[in-house]
Amino acid sequence: MSDLTVSRHFVQAALAGAEYLGFDTGEMLREAGISPDLLRIEMARVSSDQFSLLLQTAWNRMDDEFMGMGPRRARVGTFATMCALVIDCPTLEAVYRRAYQFSRLFDPMVAMKLEIDKQKVRLVTHMEGEIHDPHYFLRESILVIWHRLGSWLIGQPVELEKAGFDYPRPAHGDEYRHIFHCPLEFESDRTALTFDKRFLSAPVIRDKPEIRQFLKTSPADLLSRPDESNTFTGKIRALIGRDFSTPLPDFERIASELHTSPQTLRRRLKQENTSFQEIKDLLRRDMAIYYLSRQELSINDIAAKVGFTEPSTFHRAFKKWTGVTPGAYREGDRGNPRIVH
Repeated sequence: MSDLTVSRHFVQAALAGAEYLGFDTGEMLREAGISPDLLRIEMARVSSDQFSLLLQTAWNRMDDEFMGMGPRRARVGTFATMCALVIDCPTLEAVYRRAYQFSRLFDPMVAMKLEIDKQKVRLVTHMEGEIHDPHYFLRESILVIWHRLGSWLIGQPVELEKAGFDYPRPAHGDEYRHIFHCPLEFESDRTALTFDKRFLSAPVIRDKPEIRQFLKTSPADLLSRPDESNTFTGKIRALIGRDFSTPLPDFERIASELHTSPQTLRRRLKQENTSFQEIKDLLRRDMAIYYLSRQELSINDIAAKVGFTEPSTFHRAFKKWTGVTPGAYREGDRGNPRIVH
């Protein structure tokens, strides 16, 4: 079971190219186990497993890893070939340089280029030609994939100091906080990630058997299921666990488990663009959405499972999270659109 959920926005954004090219996106959604009716709920979310499967389905159906949004087609296998070329690199800097050389082989080019000054590094998006990316999904995906792939290869998170975007803050801008865990800058001069130069000398610790295993579900998993184990957000999620029927550990207890002071932990969470309360709320929301897909559980059972003593309080909280009641959400997930307007 996956803990994490993905906003409806990203589901629709991921299919923009397929729709534009006339593919049957309803069929792709059904293949990924997502009810098209669920997407009528404005604040709906799907599990990261479903989202990962949707991306793989779209890539394979379209034979295009840019999913119809790029300036050209990137046939399935392009990302895997790049990974096979970078796995022998000694350091993260060598990985990014070799990946850029690989991307340059294609015209028009879609790549990330290193720009290094004294202490800071910027990984800057370069896109040539016309793109069909109305929801910025392709541009966001490239940033996310290159950042998370680099972090995976060196076995530690490349801590971002800033994520910049050369377009205005979109309606779904709030979701970016949970994707990049760093300060965000919209209407920036470039779409780029900024981090400390020390990460470039980090050695690559993965080998060929590991990359073969990794590629069975990537890059889809990089987009849908980030490795948060090294972020404070992820560590707190793991400490809270999934059982909300007993009282949750308080903030002081969490800080001591993480061998840090409450003040330091508060500051670190602020740097990751979140708070202890928000982590708890989002975990409850994601667990509630997961339980609603299990038809044998009543809504009152689910309320208790996610830590609400009063079903009415759960109804109010769920409506705040998703815009609809738990019952209406469940109907949409089942593919019954009558209640979901």
